Amino acid sequence: MPAKKLKTQNLKLKTTTQKSKVTRTVIPNAKDKIVSRREARHSVLSVPLYSLLGRQTGTLDLPKEIFGAKVNKKLLSQAVRVYTTNQKSLLGSTKTRGEVEGSTVKIYRQKGTGRARHGSVRAPIFVGGGIVFGPQPRKVRLTLPKKMKKAALLSALSSKVSEKAVVGVTGFNEASGKTKEIVNLLDKVNGGKGALIVISDKMDNVIRATHNIPDTDVSPVNQLNAFEVLRHQFLVISKEALEKLK
Repeated sequence: MPAKKLKTQNLKLKTTTQKSKVTRTVIPNAKDKIVSRREARHSVLSVPLYSLLGRQTGTLDLPKEIFGAKVNKKLLSQAVRVYTTNQKSLLGSTKTRGEVEGSTVKIYRQKGTGRARHGSVRAPIFVGGGIVFGPQPRKVRLTLPKKMKKAALLSALSSKVSEKAVVGVTGFNEASGKTKEIVNLLDKVNGGKGALIVISDKMDNVIRATHNIPDTDVSPVNQLNAFEVLRHQFLVISKEALEKLK
């Protein structure tokens, strides 16, 4: 066998027998990074805390697992669509040719007139006749799983915190029910803009005081949803409501 062929065969054998070296990079302090991520997840966010008179008394700590969640815009859009659809009352009603008032006698004879063949004057082709495929009262109900509802609410609350549109208030239990009291509070908190006031329980004085304030609503914490949070520019949450929300 020629020498050149032997050399090429030896080279092929060498290349096949060589093992590929795999380099592995070890991340130093990986456990410390995992611990730091957990601590960051359970850390708190702080917002200004006001009294009912509009004086800032300190800060209110918000749990990051509730107010620091990732904002899912697609989920928020779906939650709003489900909520608004369920609020609709589809009561439009039209009468078919069997329901409108009119005679059932044949208009004229079938043959010999040279005109089109017609039977009832209540046919949809005539003025005053029935409506074809018109709207009928119906109930459309969309559902959203509980986990998705909760995730949408957390996304909505987190979006308000990222926009710096959340404050805490104490003393709603001592509200007198006067509109002027809530107006003065909103003037000092957000410049008189509308807000969603989240309370711990149903407080008639607070609800009555906000009736005549534009773009301002009151919601108990157990009835809070993503649509109501997103619909308002500002969020005022009581300290007692925050404890229940946790």
